[in-house]
Amino acid sequence: MAVGVLVTPAVSEASAVSGAAEAPGASAVSGASGARTTDTVQRGLDALVRADGLPAALASVKEPGGRGRTYTAGVGDLATGAAVPRDGQVRIGSNTKAFTAVVVLQLVAEGRMRLDDTVDTYLPGVVRGHGIDGRKIKVRQILQQTSGLPNYTKGDLRPRYYEPRELLDIALEYESEFDPGEDWAYSNTNYVLAGLIVEKVTRHSIAEEIDRRIIKRLGLRHTYFPAPRDATIREPHPKGYLQEAPGAPLRDITELDPSWTWAAGQLISTNSDVNRFYAALLTPGRLLPEPQLDQMRTTVAADYFGKGARYGLGIVSRPLSCGGLYWGHGGSYPGYETRGGVTEDGRRAVNVAVTMQPTDKAVMTHVDEVVDRALCRHR
Repeated sequence: MAVGVLVTPAVSEASAVSGAAEAPGASAVSGASGARTTDTVQRGLDALVRADGLPAALASVKEPGGRGRTYTAGVGDLATGAAVPRDGQVRIGSNTKAFTAVVVLQLVAEGRMRLDDTVDTYLPGVVRGHGIDGRKIKVRQILQQTSGLPNYTKGDLRPRYYEPRELLDIALEYESEFDPGEDWAYSNTNYVLAGLIVEKVTRHSIAEEIDRRIIKRLGLRHTYFPAPRDATIREPHPKGYLQEAPGAPLRDITELDPSWTWAAGQLISTNSDVNRFYAALLTPGRLLPEPQLDQMRTTVAADYFGKGARYGLGIVSRPLSCGGLYWGHGGSYPGYETRGGVTEDGRRAVNVAVTMQPTDKAVMTHVDEVVDRALCRHR
């Protein structure tokens, strides 16, 4: 979920984003009718802003039958007081991993790859390091975070453009975490490697493959993989902020070169588009045939994501307080956090975004609670 980097960019001078017509700081929810109401999701977002001190919070709920609601709370731009754009674009961070995993599994379904092939099958001689050997790491293990590859974010990453091979080379400076398949550890390096394999197999960029195979297929009109060196967010969006220590001032870091996350976390999207993606993903035949979807949902314990969480191939299952579980991933990116997912039957999806990575970890527990309550409604 998390992708971390040492960031020291200058404050963005981008013009303020114009949001909905509400007064700055107001909160509202709209459904198909546009009527305002207050419910548990709205109360949860309001609490995140008022009690937890987040600049803004946004949510989208996809209900059975395809109906949807969007919510906002807080202020979209602290400098101008502009309202939060309804269903505004945000950097969705490691939710990108689920998109990358889908592309790999589609290639598996097409007979162009195999999950139990080694990395060296596709990138011979590329993955070598301290206790690291691509001849011993399977594609399945990089998707499931059981490869033992160290996380390149251990390095001192400065704000600039990075080539994917640079990120891999940084990771290979460190010792292997464990022998492949012997444990689980979250590493963005796994998904940079998955992106490189996709590009080798398809001879297209990972951005092109995600766009053609997922974004266009599902009609995700507000989702895109930023072009190289594009640090902006195209459509109306709340600004993202960095707080370097508790009580420190918030710094606008909305504009940041996203290349340091690449296939592990570069996508920009909206809550509604993310909901549509996960709902489609859990529906056999929409994005993946049932055999590959079953492989994706074959999990190992991953308490990194919370008690009872389990990691599949680019997707996470978490228990619901009302029984059962939900599937998603979540993403952490400087300036933004996103959490959410879809119920097992694919009927109800929820995604929440906030515009700061809080220094107090309890705040993200509160975000998770908003997701849980929203998914548990009417069960």
